[in-house]
Amino acid sequence: MPNRACILKQQFLQSVASPWEKLLPDSLVQELLAKEKITYYQSIYTPIVTLWAMISQVLDPDKSLSQAVKRMSTWLSAAGVKPPSSDTGAYSKARKRLPEKLVQQLVPIVAEALEKQVPIEQQWCGRRVRVLDGTTVLMSDTPENQAEYPQHSNQKPGCGFPIAKMVVLFSLVTGAVVSAGIASLASSEIVMSRLIYANLVPDDVILADQAYGNYVDLVLVKERGADAVFRKNHLRKTDFRRGKKLGIGDHKVVWHKPRQCPNHMTIEEFEALPSSFIVREVCLRIKRRGFRAERIIVVTTLVDAKRYTVEKLTFLYGLRWSAAEVNLRYVKTTLKMEMLTAKTPVMVRKEIWTHLLAYTLLRTIMWQAVSWSKNTVFQLSFQSTRQQFNLLLTLLATTGKRQQGQWRQLLLEQVATNLLTIRPDRSEPRVLKRRPKPYPRMQEPRSVLKAKLRA
Repeated sequence: MPNRACILKQQFLQSVASPWEKLLPDSLVQELLAKEKITYYQSIYTPIVTLWAMISQVLDPDKSLSQAVKRMSTWLSAAGVKPPSSDTGAYSKARKRLPEKLVQQLVPIVAEALEKQVPIEQQWCGRRVRVLDGTTVLMSDTPENQAEYPQHSNQKPGCGFPIAKMVVLFSLVTGAVVSAGIASLASSEIVMSRLIYANLVPDDVILADQAYGNYVDLVLVKERGADAVFRKNHLRKTDFRRGKKLGIGDHKVVWHKPRQCPNHMTIEEFEALPSSFIVREVCLRIKRRGFRAERIIVVTTLVDAKRYTVEKLTFLYGLRWSAAEVNLRYVKTTLKMEMLTAKTPVMVRKEIWTHLLAYTLLRTIMWQAVSWSKNTVFQLSFQSTRQQFNLLLTLLATTGKRQQGQWRQLLLEQVATNLLTIRPDRSEPRVLKRRPKPYPRMQEPRSVLKAKLRA
């Protein structure tokens, strides 16, 4: 009887893993597994099968374990092999055995391999740009999750959900996730971001909102050999009459180190910072059709006004929303990561990294689709890419090599032609038309409410 694990592995490699055939070869995954020294019992759910099954599970609108098992059973039946039991227990245990570190390591590896395929002329001013932003995710209300990721302090015990904070670093051009950090809600987003700065390499440019527009973050980024473009913190005043004038609303000015050491830094780290630092403050005019132009001030370490003109900085900061906020919406809303079903913190983190891997997989398909078309990644529909890929998964897994090539070509053609509708004048009020159900909010734990019903 053929080895069902080998058959499933091959089916996953020619379907779910096919966009990463060159970016993430099977030999590299095997090498990472060998470093983890993980051993599985004789099972159909080997580490490779489990990994790709988890990614396909995230891509599917039905993210249940039973749906993932049914998919693998269908593929084995199409190959003429007896399918495994429909019970999800074995697959669930295999998910728990899969090392968290393995899934975490794959995210930057794939992003870096994809970035190397970007021509230098498509980079902003010939430099790689990273976009940083934060968000939160909810998870199942279990004692283990509450212990590591406590619910919001405003919520009563038993009436809320554990919540984790995330900081994600995206690539501007490809949209892939370069790095990420996960911590409890009480953790500072700024402190988490400073750990991610270690992933910057010399000549990178990092783009972020006003939460990062302070002295310490600008210095730390520059110490990595990279440059920063941050929106100025609203607490800091700007006077363009001072400093060295570079143009209208554009000057270089000296910032001095704060007098007090921040709570999240040690005295030694704070004293190691320089006493002063030269930054460039630029007033950008963001235009939107049908609206008054919005003026914002950014602070940057890009002090060369001839190479990095105001127009180029305006164009760059104008991409921040699409490269950060919209991408986070894709991960959370489109891939349904807002509410995780994992019962333990380890599985919560594993699910988060799997979602980031699945997101980067779809971004890879979108990048491959635009490589031979005139469109940009920002013009393609993320949801359409996911839908088209899911429709072709079974065909890719169960057909011959010649037909697989045809299906892959069809996938790229469909993705390249599914463009987002351009609606520059669209402005919608943030209201809900559909009325919520007339049930009261939970003010006591469910066990207490059930006891009252029985009384």
